Amino acid sequence: MAKVNETESTTINLISNGTEITGDIRSQGDIRIDGVLIGNLSTKGKVVIGNTGKVKGEVICKNSEVSGEITGKINVSQLLTLKISSAINGDIITNKLSIEPGARFTGNCNMSDGNEPTTVKTEPVEKKEPEKQQ
Repeated sequence: MAKVNETESTTINLISNGTEITGDIRSQGDIRIDGVLIGNLSTKGKVVIGNTGKVKGEVICKNSEVSGEITGKINVSQLLTLKISSAINGDIITNKLSIEPGARFTGNCNMSDGNEPTTVKTEPVEKKEPEKQQ
């Protein structure tokens, strides 16, 4: 019986500083953004957003390391690392989260191991009056 080896893609796509792309990007490999992306990004690889990188849209990937800015939701199936200079304005969905002191994000963070639903329903809690002591 033949053994099939599936190798991970070593392709690295680079959007360099000074480059601005408007539109959605889908990829199988890793992506590094040092420029500006206005649109959604979806990859099965790793996304690195450098210090000068900016994304305005949704990011879906396997792993991510953010030093720049994201305005929109980020969904990472494994590890999301927020560096000291990172700024995220949007919701985070990830399995594992690493945040350096100084990193900023505004939004909700939802962590799951992939076996749980990624959304959590909350119901209002009734406020009870304290019982009077006699």
